[in-house]
Amino acid sequence: MAQTEMQPYKIIESIAEGEIRYYPAVIMAKHKSLNPGAGFGKLFNYISGNNNTETEIAMTTPVHIKKSQAENSMSFVLPKNFNIDNAPLPNDNSLEVFEGGSGFFAAIKYSGYTNDAKEKIFTEKLQKILKDFDIETSGEPVILVYNSPYKLINRRNEIIIPVIYNSSNNNEGL
Repeated sequence: MAQTEMQPYKIIESIAEGEIRYYPAVIMAKHKSLNPGAGFGKLFNYISGNNNTETEIAMTTPVHIKKSQAENSMSFVLPKNFNIDNAPLPNDNSLEVFEGGSGFFAAIKYSGYTNDAKEKIFTEKLQKILKDFDIETSGEPVILVYNSPYKLINRRNEIIIPVIYNSSNNNEGL
């Protein structure tokens, strides 16, 4: 089985059970809806060639899921050979292709299949770590799912939260 490209990041610092990471900008395809899981099929069709150039796009990992009062969405990260100028446009107008900006994120990992209860537990755990380390958040939590639903063991999920981070948070700086 071919290796799936993973969204790159750099670990800046380990904090308790979590990490501070730097993520570079990436191109993403997003579906918004009332149901945060509703977009998978539409996004999969987009990368399978349902786009203006009929280009098949390799699946990457992780899938980003946002659940909030403001927005529920699912996003796929496009492979690194795409940029905002050469990324195929979706034929489905419920999808959007955009550049996800670079930034610092706190992250915590958990295993198994994700669900609302686990997402709540690990979001609260990460928020407590950030409070204990006096690190300010700058956005809503995002759920990252790394594995296909067919993978039964050694599953990887994460919660990431955008943070305000600078060298004064870390003696070593960047």
